[in-house]
Amino acid sequence: MRSRLVHNAVVFVLAGGAGERLHPLTRDRAKPAVIFGGKYRIIDFTLSNCVNSGIRKIFVLPQYKSHSLIEHTRDAWSILNPELGEFVSNLSPQMRVGEDWYRGTADAVYQNLYHLKQVDVDHVVVLSADHIYKMDYSHFVRYHQNKKSDMTISSIEVDIREASRFGVIRAGSDSRVTGFEEKPAEPRPVPGSPDRAFVSMGIYVFKRDVLIDMLTKDAQREGSLHDFAKDIIPYMYPRNRVFVYRFGAGKSRDASYWRDIGTIEAYWRANMNLASVTPDFNLYDRNWPIRTYEGQYPPAKTVFADEGGGRAGKALDSIICSGVIISGGKVQGSVLSPGVRVNSYAEVSESILFHDVVVGMRAKVKKAIIDKGVRIPDGMKIGYDLEKDRKRFFVSDEGIVVIPKGEVL
Repeated sequence: MRSRLVHNAVVFVLAGGAGERLHPLTRDRAKPAVIFGGKYRIIDFTLSNCVNSGIRKIFVLPQYKSHSLIEHTRDAWSILNPELGEFVSNLSPQMRVGEDWYRGTADAVYQNLYHLKQVDVDHVVVLSADHIYKMDYSHFVRYHQNKKSDMTISSIEVDIREASRFGVIRAGSDSRVTGFEEKPAEPRPVPGSPDRAFVSMGIYVFKRDVLIDMLTKDAQREGSLHDFAKDIIPYMYPRNRVFVYRFGAGKSRDASYWRDIGTIEAYWRANMNLASVTPDFNLYDRNWPIRTYEGQYPPAKTVFADEGGGRAGKALDSIICSGVIISGGKVQGSVLSPGVRVNSYAEVSESILFHDVVVGMRAKVKKAIIDKGVRIPDGMKIGYDLEKDRKRFFVSDEGIVVIPKGEVL
């Protein structure tokens, strides 16, 4: 069932991440603009959560290599009605309060307090555009209201070996925050669960007036990094009513799914899981559609039946988007974006091919990520000799070959 419209909340989506650990996929684009699941951009999952939750006042705050992200939000998300007070609006740094770009996550919102003050709302939701998950923010806002909270942090349990990458939270039995450490070297475990830690997801809701006050004070505080996790939360939890909201309630298999796909390995694994028989994340949930922009591609097709010579268009355990032509080649355990072509006798396995990639005749691609517009020449092998590949391309520690956008081979 779709949520009621949440008229008393506005969203700020932090979309300025450089995504350095995803290089070279972020060589020409911001991390939120990286393709995921064949046809989506990473930011589509956060924006879909907003619309599906009934929150339709959305500011997107881009910064790093933002052109493709801004184009995408324009093309994919011009679906709301400004006459009804609905919008998805990009707010690049405008130097309203100084001569700096966004200096941190808190400063990004602070520099746009002018826009916040133009919107008649009681609550402000602050989100990251970097993660893959489903969440009904209307439940989050309602919880925040019921707790009479000044700030509420959405949180999840993770393996303690991973916890040093996040902000680790301590909370009392009433869910009020009693401690917070950003990326500690030795994270504190959950009481009674020594192998688990309770961490922030980088998802917050504030009382509007409290947020304005906190950001104004932080902007004037000497030595502040102007970051929500490093400055705002540590300052607020001893002084204000700050609570945690436990993410993951729900009956669906992916109710507790939340992935930070910030490395090549994590990104590749998450895509491969989507192509598996029973993926952890359900793209086919009609009650929670993921919206995006897709060009006017024709349907996907496979051609050439195997008549004894091994020339057959086949796709097994794979995601195949519109406009893909598998012309006598074989694709297995892979994700193919719109417009990809796989030619005769070619083989693609355990790979992610972005828009309009062409795999030449008898070429072989294994455990690779091929960015937009790359043509793999006839007979070339990628992913079969990693020492040779390292001389030409980026190869991750786990042996994933990455070929950047537009590379001429």
